[in-house]
Amino acid sequence: MTKLKIIQQGAEAIILQEKNRVIKRRMKKSYRIPEIDDRIRRQRTRSETKLLTKAFKLISIPEIIKVDQETKEIIMDFIDGKKLSDYLDKFPLKKQKKVCKLIGESTAKLHDADIIHGDLTTSNMILKDNKIISHEQKLKGGVDKGKLGSLYFIDFGLGFISHKFEDKAVDLHLLKQALEAKHFKNWEILFREVLKGYSNSKDSKTILERLGAVEKRGRYKH
Repeated sequence: MTKLKIIQQGAEAIILQEKNRVIKRRMKKSYRIPEIDDRIRRQRTRSETKLLTKAFKLISIPEIIKVDQETKEIIMDFIDGKKLSDYLDKFPLKKQKKVCKLIGESTAKLHDADIIHGDLTTSNMILKDNKIISHEQKLKGGVDKGKLGSLYFIDFGLGFISHKFEDKAVDLHLLKQALEAKHFKNWEILFREVLKGYSNSKDSKTILERLGAVEKRGRYKH
């Protein structure tokens, strides 16, 4: 029997690796009534599956292999790459900027489809290959059309569908905070690159105006 390796343990789910597969298993909560707990875990598994299926058509994310509603598991491809939070600062600035522009492009594609990631941080992004391939280069090469090279977004557990500009602005705000906290040396330069990529969004102007309002509210709270 293949041994399962724990990749991550969260409040809601445990992430396991089995060879070239990743298993996201939603854990039982003993403080909830069993029937309610089962219904909540089933509903969240179903919602995340729908979100992943929709996002897979737009950007690079792990492909779903199987969904088991009885065990509340989503089984996906394992992306053998580097977690961006651990490696972004080690790259030359030119490469960091290129990666961050791709982050912006990917986020714009999600938001144009009303997909809110909910936890946009470099900890939830994986760089599969050393060479960054742009969207345009991939289209010219005829490989994985519609996908953004080797940059993968993972963990849509807090994601949801929303057409609201506010929700999209908050998604960007969380990413900005993550860059400032984890990649503070060049965070301002890097976020500018994110916004360059995000300018591809059909509603980028309105959303960035809303982002300013979100940030003002944050400052008034302190």
